[in-house]
Parts: sequence; C-alpha cells; structure tokens
Amino acid sequence: MIKKIKTYTKITDFESIARRYFINNFYDGMLTISGILLGFFILILKGGQQTVDSHIVILTGLTTSISMFMSGLSGSYISEKAEQKKLKSELDKAMVIMKEEGEKKEDDKLLEEKEIEKAMLTVNFNDKNQRKKQNLKKSNNKRRKAKTIQEKAERFASIIVSLVNGCAPLLGGIVPLIPFFFTIKAGFNFFIFSFLIIFICIVFLGIFVGFVSRESLWKNVLQMLAAFGLTIIVSILLLG
Repeated sequence: MIKKIKTYTKITDFESIARRYFINNFYDGMLTISGILLGFFILILKGGQQTVDSHIVILTGLTTSISMFMSGLSGSYISEKAEQKKLKSELDKAMVIMKEEGEKKEDDKLLEEKEIEKAMLTVNFNDKNQRKKQNLKKSNNKRRKAKTIQEKAERFASIIVSLVNGCAPLLGGIVPLIPFFFTIKAGFNFFIFSFLIIFICIVFLGIFVGFVSRESLWKNVLQMLAAFGLTIIVSILLLG
C-alpha cells in the first residue's frame, strides 16, 4: 500500500496540492470563525451582559465549520473529478495517436520486408514479422497498464485532495472554539484566549509557508496577520 501511494505521489504530485489546500483552507476556516467570535464579543461589550452561553457559540461555530467542510469536500471532489476526466480524455487521445503511429510503422516495415522477400526470394521473414507483432502487442499492453495506473493515481489524488480541502476549514474552525468547551458561560477572557489561539496558529502557518516557499518567514507571518487584523477591523466597523 505504501509503495502504491509513493507511486501515485510521483505520478500526480498530489502532496503539494494537498499541502496548499490545507494551508489556505485552514486559514480561511480560522478567519471565518474569528468573524463569528467577534460578533459575540461585541455583543458582550455593547449589550451590557458579562457572559454569553458557550453552547450557542459552539453550535454556531460548529455548524459554520461543518458547512465549510461539506462545501470544500463536495466542491473539490467535483472539480478534481472534472480535471481527472479531462486528463483521462487527453491520455486516451495520446494513446490512440501512439497506437496509430505504431501500426503505421509496423505496416511500413511489413511492406518493406515483403519487397525484400520478393527480391531475395530465398529469405523468409515470417518468424521475424511474428516476433515484431508480439513486440507490438507487448508495447500496447504496457501502454494500457500505464494508462490504468494513471487513472488510479488520479482517482486516489482526487479523493485525498477533496478530504484535505474539506477537513482543513473544519479543523481551522474548531480549534478557536476549544476554550468554550471548558465553560458554560463564556466571558471576556475566553474570547481573548480564542483570539490568542488564532494568532498563534497564524504565526505557525506563516512560518510553515515560509519554509515551503523558501521565502522570508516573517514576511509570510506578517502578511497573514495583516489579513487577520483587517478582518477584525472590518468586523468591528460593521458590527460597531
């Protein structure tokens, strides 16, 4: 199984695609939930109440995260399946062209050998022609086998990428909700802890992206934090 996965990875390079999807969608999930948390947070500040029911925050966050999971899973699967069909169609066309070229070359060789046989009169190329036909069959079998492996690799890649695309925003949405699982009534401090978790996760994501892209770590961290800060500012302006 591990050997097959390594082979599929070499063929499709789904590892890099899955990694990119995970980073983007985990980040999107956190930003989405941060907007929801800001809504509750401002409600506490402006509503005159000291706390909010944790189960309301959790249910709102979970339903949003599940929606992102279903959207990411189904959307990615449909798009990846379409890409897989496109690649399969292109591969089929390439196989037909290769087969036609092989048959044309074989016909040309047979014609040439027949002419030589007529001229030489004493040479018999039947065995040689038979061997070449067998070689052509073997070559076609190898091409069909390669085609089958390609199809399996693309199918496997589409499933993995779809799962990552769906699970990443779900995970990104659940992680900031962790503090609310430890209390019945969530006050000011629990929202601060949640925002702190988001901040730490964004820093680690920025560092990870920097390592992958071999760019400045702080540059990626600052870019992600800037987007997070902009989300907070816009949410406050709209809800304020």
